[in-house]
Formats: sequence, C-alpha cells, structure tokens
Amino acid sequence: MIKEFITKDGLTVPAVTKEQMIEVDRIAVEETGPNLYQMMENAGRNLALNAIDLIKEKLSGKKVLIFAGTGGNGGGGICAARHLLNHGYESIVILCDEKKMMEVPSYQLGIFRKAGGEIIPLEKVKDVVPDIIVDAIIGYSLISEPRGNVLEMIKFINENEIPTISLDIPTGVLATSGENSGEFVKPDKTITLALPKTGLSPEKCGEIILTDIGIPKVVYEKIGLKYNSPFSDQYSVPISVKE
Repeated sequence: MIKEFITKDGLTVPAVTKEQMIEVDRIAVEETGPNLYQMMENAGRNLALNAIDLIKEKLSGKKVLIFAGTGGNGGGGICAARHLLNHGYESIVILCDEKKMMEVPSYQLGIFRKAGGEIIPLEKVKDVVPDIIVDAIIGYSLISEPRGNVLEMIKFINENEIPTISLDIPTGVLATSGENSGEFVKPDKTITLALPKTGLSPEKCGEIILTDIGIPKVVYEKIGLKYNSPFSDQYSVPISVKE
C-alpha cells in the first residue's frame, strides 16, 4: 500500500485511503464547499482534457467511447463526454444502469442528452470502433468483485487493444489496498482526483495523473494531512510513487 507520491518537481503528495477520501468529500460538501455538482464538473473537464492529450499521443481520430457507472465516477465520465462533444469530438456513452443512477450523475446525463450526446446500449458496443476508451465505471466506492454489466464492460475494454484512460482508479481495483478480487480495467493512464489513493500503482494504473477538482487546502488539514498544492499554474500533474 503506497503512502506517498511525488511530482516531477520533487513535491511530495500524500495518498489517502477510501475512508479518508469519503471524509474529504463529506467535509467539502457539508462544511466548506465545493459541492458535488462543482467537483464533478471540474473532474469531467479535466478528464476531457487528459483524454484529448491521450488521443494526440496515440495519433488517433476523434471517436471516444465512455463507459459510465451509476455514481460519481460515472457522472465525471458523462461530464467529460459533453466537454469532448463541445470541442468537436465524437463522444459515445454507454451506461451501466440508468435506472440506478444517483442524482448528480443524472443531472450530468440530462445535460449531455440536451447537448445532442449519443447514448447506446451495452449490447451494441461491438458495433463501435473507438479511438480511445474512457473507464468511468466505478471509482473508490468499489466494494466487491465486478459482476453483470460492469464485468462485461471491463472485458470489452481489456479485450480490445484501444488506448484507455481510467477515472480516479481503474474499475475493479480497490482504492485502499490496490488489490482486485476479479477482473479489472488495465488502462494506459489513470486520472486520479484531488489526492492519489493508496491503492494506485503504475503496474495497474499505467501513467498516473493527479487532477485538481477544487477542494481547498483547509479540507485536507481537517483530516490531519500536511498538504501543499502540487498544481501551481496547472490543473493536472503527473505523479509517481515516492521511493
């Protein structure tokens, strides 16, 4: 279990467990802000920017396939899909289970639909040949081995040699321990939110990029973390495991 990461400029970034990240989110929402709508918008926009970077790196086209779960991770993916659509990319969303979507992700889905975004059922995924894939299925909230639609999504991603980017942590990997009890997404990059999770590792996550979702320093101080922002004039920074 990894406790610290480091930026290319040598700044140490603390890693948090699932329980610590839950508390960070609670403090932000209940005490300091930003709220969930704001954090999800920031996460989605930064995910979209990193997806564009991956497309440019791979010299790919402009078709992006986004697998979206029912919670905050899925909402970030749907938000990214809309930003990509607004910037001339063909973004296609596949939902894990629309009937079980939470309030804030449903709000993002509504905006995406009104913007003209394309949503297709999982059974039609084999008809799509994307240039990159976004894994926004399950983030740090994973509690058990993936099953059902989630498992089918993971299998599709892993069986196709298409550049893939995961949001926060690859689906199927436990945020605290980094362990997996079943299948998990094997991305080229992982865009982790706010702070890296202790379970992140380059072996399972590919390149790890830390992205800012607007949480103020005081929130981290409230859970006893020594925190200096690694972002400076950027909103996303590459990080590596601190030896």
